[in-house]
Amino acid sequence: MSENPLRAEIFDTGNPKIKSARIVIHTSAERIFDLLANPRKHQDFDGTKTIQSNLTGPVRLALGSKFGMQMKLGVNYKILNTVVIFEENRRIAWRHFGRWRWIYDLRPITANQTEVTETFDGTTSISQLWLKFRKAYPWTQMAVAKSLVKLKVLAENGANS
Repeated sequence: MSENPLRAEIFDTGNPKIKSARIVIHTSAERIFDLLANPRKHQDFDGTKTIQSNLTGPVRLALGSKFGMQMKLGVNYKILNTVVIFEENRRIAWRHFGRWRWIYDLRPITANQTEVTETFDGTTSISQLWLKFRKAYPWTQMAVAKSLVKLKVLAENGANS
């Protein structure tokens, strides 16, 4: 008997430049948001496998916070992100100089069950040519789903600690 792998639901947003997935996590929105708002935890649920380490930034993000990451996508580089949306326990997003955004939306279902949607929004990018050249849209579609699975495992395993 084979076990079904844990998966996030990928869905069509109606816009080819916006890639999203969602998953139900069995813990509170507060617990999940605490993980998202801590840049030192981002490597733990990074589905892109590009984050190597957290370099700079606060322990807890807020609107306008800046945080730097050591990244690797073929080559090593550093990136500085800015939090552009921050609604406590509901929504958080950041972007870097390329202006595309990573957005997390949390919708409580019960006190200990939350639907989380992650979105890669390329509509705000200053370089659509770069995103097309890097084949970012199909790649990030899979990355958001992988990130959500990793976030679910992290949030649920740490929910009792």
